[in-house]
Amino acid sequence: MNRSPGRPVADVLADLASWRAADPPTHGGRILSYVYDPGRPDLDDVAAEAVRMFLPVNGLDPTTFTSVAELESRIVAFARDVLHGDDGTVGSVTSGGTESCMLAVKSARDLWRAAHGATERPTLVLPTTAHPAFHKAAHYLDLDVLAVPVAPRTGVPAAADVLARVDDRTALVVVSAPSYPFGVIDPVREVAAGVERAGVPVHVDACIGGWVLPWWGGLDDRPWDLAVPGVTSISADLHKFGFAPKGASVVLYRSREQHRAQYFATTAWPGYPVVNPTMLGSRGVGAMAAAWAVLQVLGTSGLAELVDATRRATATLVATVEGIAGLRVVGDPTGPLVAIAADGSTDPVDPFLLIDEVRRRGFLLQAQPAMQQSDGSVLTRTAHLTITPVTERVLDELVATLVDAATAVRGLPPAAPDPSLAASVLSDGLPDDLAVVMATLEALPAEMVRPLLVEVLAATVDPAREGRSGR
Repeated sequence: MNRSPGRPVADVLADLASWRAADPPTHGGRILSYVYDPGRPDLDDVAAEAVRMFLPVNGLDPTTFTSVAELESRIVAFARDVLHGDDGTVGSVTSGGTESCMLAVKSARDLWRAAHGATERPTLVLPTTAHPAFHKAAHYLDLDVLAVPVAPRTGVPAAADVLARVDDRTALVVVSAPSYPFGVIDPVREVAAGVERAGVPVHVDACIGGWVLPWWGGLDDRPWDLAVPGVTSISADLHKFGFAPKGASVVLYRSREQHRAQYFATTAWPGYPVVNPTMLGSRGVGAMAAAWAVLQVLGTSGLAELVDATRRATATLVATVEGIAGLRVVGDPTGPLVAIAADGSTDPVDPFLLIDEVRRRGFLLQAQPAMQQSDGSVLTRTAHLTITPVTERVLDELVATLVDAATAVRGLPPAAPDPSLAASVLSDGLPDDLAVVMATLEALPAEMVRPLLVEVLAATVDPAREGRSGR
């Protein structure tokens, strides 16, 4: 390795600024996925200061860095109150929703093995709309996934169908509040009641909804959190509608036994005794500190105010879409997620064409390809919107954009799949217009799509691409 001299701070920061300038704007409501903008610069300021204060702290050992124990226990207590836990409810702060979900699966798997032995592979029962984090957990932790189809029109699974897949091999049943693809709440109460009789744990994935649904309203007949008997764990992301920086999430358990089962501990080496509550060893504490600070600045009243703005914007957007010829909203979304599909009329609006047209007009939506379920039914392609509090500030422009974009593409034939596209994407990157890309992904067999997706994403960070150097 050749030695290189250090560089002036100003030059280094200029590079960072230039790279960030190429990103879409993360504030202002123009990206309707991935980012969660409360529209309050003061929260960015307090989060940044909290991160700076905790930059050197290692969350590996809260007995040494006792500030970590203070932060984590206080965040867990705050979440426990919001999500209707009780004095026996415990949990951990994690690096994000994926880690929270994986830990819930690990806990359930280990307790299942303790009760049943390790001669069989346990199963994970979930709707097809459950987050891929659970498939990832099953892949890493050696479980089989039993995916239950949802109703194509509503996006909701039938509780009876979920319960029919539960047997002696079931380590955990997963339901969502709401599911990401369609923003609808699964039948949590009905599933939990049936599963409780079988003595099987139920995890509620509320990574999106955990900091929204408590103040959304209209859910008295659809309880979804730890207030529901039979729900044994829940996840809620602080870096989504808790407005903390990435990555911070909470996973809560109804019992200490479940929580302890997520831990890893060993003395099988000559170094210090290792005990890890999460998947990570060394843990950055900046996002945790920022999450606590933001929650304290907002309080539950501030969170409720931000949810009010999100709910108003969501209601307007749903009404707008339902009034646009050629489009429909999938199901009855509860919360800040909306999926837009073609309405099946003779003059439909293709969601992928709509997304490209909306992008040209300054807003970014997310494309969701069609999926065939195990029963043969098809979940249609959709355009996905994540609404945040700041969306209300650009609502008039966004509504006009959706109307005008739909008019521009109404009746146009969907983009045709192009199998030759894979080679050009690998060599030149993704094109600006993604309709043909998404149509191609829909049409190709899954066994071809998965390695292609890996290759496309891996190529974006390959140092050999475009002659990148360490600088």
